[in-house]
Amino acid sequence: MKLFKFFILFSILGWSSIAHATVNNDITKVEKYLNALKTARAKFVQIDPDGGRITGTFFLNRPGRLRFEYDPPVNDFVVADGTLIYFYDAAVQEQSHAPIGQTLADFILRPDLTLGGDIQVTEIKRAAGLLQLTLVQKADPTAGSLRLGFTENPLQLRKWRVVDPQGAITEITLADLETGIPLKDSLFYYHKPSSNSPTYNR
Repeated sequence: MKLFKFFILFSILGWSSIAHATVNNDITKVEKYLNALKTARAKFVQIDPDGGRITGTFFLNRPGRLRFEYDPPVNDFVVADGTLIYFYDAAVQEQSHAPIGQTLADFILRPDLTLGGDIQVTEIKRAAGLLQLTLVQKADPTAGSLRLGFTENPLQLRKWRVVDPQGAITEITLADLETGIPLKDSLFYYHKPSSNSPTYNR
């Protein structure tokens, strides 16, 4: 009986160690991938909390800069310039902004991304053909979460899901992702567009 109990305990500890090692390996892979991801461009589909579907183009220039440009007839855009992130509402021709560090965008825009410290990984799973990691701010987990989804072999960012403090969910799915490409600096500055001109010049 003692030998049987020892065997069961050994099996539990053995599987626990394997699972822990797998989790650490997944976190390390994602950290390395995101830190090596400097520039990117992709088409995206956005599903809003009310189920609305919007398409557009996503641009990334790490650290600190990104842009979401929506396809016509939507003229809204989101741009992060390294310090602030701006949200332009074309319907009212107004913008709002916030420091990047106060938004979930900071999770992927910071210079040295470490999934630990002030960023806490609350869940790792494989579902829908993706490796999925859910991230929260350790100091305030109720401030919202970001779930990143990656294809594997090779590892590539495919989608993410943002849950705001009220529980509203916005999901972005990427397609035709290009990385390591030159991007114009003008993409990542906020310029209020005129009513009869494009919002930027690619």
